[in-house]
Amino acid sequence: MVSPTYELTHLEALEAEAVHIFREVAATFERPVLLFSGGKDSMVMLHVAAKAFWPSPPPFPVMHVDTGHNFDEVIEFRDRTVDRYGLRLVVTSVQDDIDAGRVVEDPKAGRNRLQTVALLRGIREHSFDAVFGGARRDEEKARAKERVFSFRDEFGQWDPRNQRPELWDLYNGRHRKGEHIRVFPLSNWTELDIWQYIEAEGVNLPSIYYSHRRPVVQRDGMLLAHTRFLTLGEDETPYEATVRFRTVGDATCTGCVESTATSPAEVVTEVAASRLTERGATRADDRISEAGMEDRKKEGYF
Repeated sequence: MVSPTYELTHLEALEAEAVHIFREVAATFERPVLLFSGGKDSMVMLHVAAKAFWPSPPPFPVMHVDTGHNFDEVIEFRDRTVDRYGLRLVVTSVQDDIDAGRVVEDPKAGRNRLQTVALLRGIREHSFDAVFGGARRDEEKARAKERVFSFRDEFGQWDPRNQRPELWDLYNGRHRKGEHIRVFPLSNWTELDIWQYIEAEGVNLPSIYYSHRRPVVQRDGMLLAHTRFLTLGEDETPYEATVRFRTVGDATCTGCVESTATSPAEVVTEVAASRLTERGATRADDRISEAGMEDRKKEGYF
């Protein structure tokens, strides 16, 4: 008699790993928080967290580091999702830091780099000791260096040479008061995994992730949405195009791609044929230098 075997699919194995990470943090830390922008990665992260603690809600709040330059569709989706899951939303605002003189805005550079100050302030003010982030190793070189549990010192800074070993899914959350751990449950996922999971689980996303018509501007080889936050150059003329967004961030530096994909299945087909990560193709803020993201992460960025 052949004994029955039970094997997890690729997506089920990734989900099980993420569930383990969420439960490990809940059992180890006193004040965790989940970074939630309303984007696809944070939405998948929240979906997995809800499954990890079902039938109770996730035992931690969610925090949005708000640049003030958001897509309206994403903010509406964020608020609706928080209400649906019954979560406490913490918003830490870049505009508050600008108004208080803690940072100085450069209109030409955008606000993404200024998020570091707002993020660290939010962590400090609420005494969070573990911060879930949706970063994945396939996105960018510096993020590929991250461990699942990423230690941050009392200044919120990251030292890529001071990473802790993670053998056999054993994680070291030891830290002193004032220090914290960034936790990345989706580290081993790819963009294709994310979209296949969204399709399989029926995860809701903001409408801008799917094909739609909108005014855009061609800039530095990217299509930027023409919003109230974007200052046009003298030689820039908006025009309408059929596009979707692969990632969501500050509206002044997040590009879109021409696409006719209107469903998760169609997006999966597009992503499977892509040879550029979403950040490499559609995030102007990642193009500052070869080591730009790593420099920002050392300062305390996501």
